[in-house]
Amino acid sequence: MAAADSPRELVIPPEAFTDGESVEVLRAWIAKADLHCSLKPTIWPDPGNWGILLADVARHVARAFQQHSGQSPIDSLARIRAAFDAEMDFQTAAPAGGFQEPQ
Repeated sequence: MAAADSPRELVIPPEAFTDGESVEVLRAWIAKADLHCSLKPTIWPDPGNWGILLADVARHVARAFQQHSGQSPIDSLARIRAAFDAEMDFQTAAPAGGFQEPQ
């Protein structure tokens, strides 16, 4: 496994190094008590693919909770979905910033 550049950064999956076609599509940080993201919104022509990505991420999170604490993935996914739906219906913070082209 590749080491993170900083203790504050996560490890890059080994598959990302071995696949010459891999591309980072989302990076999320909590800074100054807010979410800050870098993302590649144009990776897919259909924004619906981001829904698939978010669902896949939720499953990864549920699996991580199971491995870390033994929590049921079904229970974790139900909690994630409930929080997601609540946030989509009544956002707690409006997104700020804008899309910037890579330099």
